[in-house]
Parts: sequence; structure tokens; C-alpha cells
Amino acid sequence: MMVTRAWAQDPGDDVSRVFSFGGSCVGCELSGRKLPDARFLGVNFSRAVMAGADLQGAWFLGANFSHANLAHANLHGASVLGSQFLACDFTGANLSDIRGHGADFTGSNLTDADFTHANLMGAQLPKVTAHETQFVGASMFGADLGQGHFEKASFKNASLVGADLYGATFAGADFTGASLAHANLVGADLSGARGLTQGQLDLACAGPSTRLPAGLTAHSCRGGGASVVILKANAAARAGGPHFIVDTSGY
Repeated sequence: MMVTRAWAQDPGDDVSRVFSFGGSCVGCELSGRKLPDARFLGVNFSRAVMAGADLQGAWFLGANFSHANLAHANLHGASVLGSQFLACDFTGANLSDIRGHGADFTGSNLTDADFTHANLMGAQLPKVTAHETQFVGASMFGADLGQGHFEKASFKNASLVGADLYGATFAGADFTGASLAHANLVGADLSGARGLTQGQLDLACAGPSTRLPAGLTAHSCRGGGASVVILKANAAARAGGPHFIVDTSGY
């Protein structure tokens, strides 16, 4: 496969400088660079070193940053839609308020990272290491957390509706106020988790291999696995656009 060098375009605006990157820059050294609002459009930046970089508000569209080093980088408010961050190092990184629909973080190190109020709908986080990671108020609808390590992570007030927690470990993790409706807890170790209530578990899907704190129980869902939550357009939508409701009937 042909590998091309990356190119960067600077529109030269005296008020704000916005960089757009394209092409390939495998192993690029961009540590500490200030690139707020930069655009990474379909790029291959695998194994790039961007530790401590300022990427606030940046756009990563269909980008490949697999095995990149983004430790302590600032991605606050960034959009990482459909991008790949496989086996990346996000240690101590700020990913609060990111838009990460469908982003793939498989096998990444998220230790001490901040995903506060992040939108991770449908995101892939299997086999991640997420010790003391903050998912406070995050939207994780349908996200895959399977076989991940979330010791002492915080999911306070997070939405894990329809999420897959299969085989993941949560020793010391905080689930205060979190929504687990239709979440798959089969094989998950929640025995050392904090903030769990019976009401939360009554809406989730568990199995014989699910481990829970003493005094709490969970049940299997119809069909033996997590139910699918369906979004349907509201027939009473006004002219301003369709409004969507969650239809959980029949589950």
C-alpha cells in the first residue's frame, strides 16, 4: 500500500489559525503542539506522538490514530466521529465534552483520563485500561465496555443504556445515579462497585456469572442477553424536525 506524507493547510487567518491535515504521517512527533480546532480528515496518524498537545475543539473524521501517544493531551470538546484510536495512550488526557459517536478505543490506556459529559454513543471501549477514569455524566448509549478494566472509575450520573459490560471489572468504581437500563452485565465483576442500587439492577440484564455487591441481585433478560433499545420517530413531531423517543415495549 502506498504511504503518502501528510500535508497541512493553514488558511492564514490573522484572527484564528485553523490547521487542516490530510494524508499520512505515521509516527509524527507533535508533542506539546498547540493545534486547537485542527482538522484531521481521513488521515493516517498511527503511532503519532502528540503527548501534551492542545487539541481543544479539534475534528477527527474517519482518522486513524492507532497506537498513538496522546498522554496528557487536551481534547476538550473535540469531535472524534468514527475515528480509530486502537491501543492508544490517553493517560491523564482531557477528553471532556468530546463527541465520540462510534469512535474505537479498543485496547487503549485511558488511566486517569477525563471523559466528563462525553458523548460516547456506540463507542468501542473493549479491553481498555481505565483506572480512575472519569465518565461522570457521560452518554454511553450502546457503548461496548467488554472485558475492560475500570477499577476506581467514576460513572456518576452516566447513561449506560444498552451498553455492553460483558466480562469487565469495576472494583471501586462509582455508579451513583448511573442508568443501566438494558445494559448487559453478563460476566461483569461489580462486586466491589459503589453506588449501585437494586433499582438500577432491576433494569439491567445479568447472568449467573455476574458478580454483584452483597445484598443486591439481578435477573436475566428475555432471550438470555441484553435487550435492544429501539429509537422511533415520534408521530406527533412538530414542524421543527422529528423528535425521538425510546421504545422499550415488549422487553
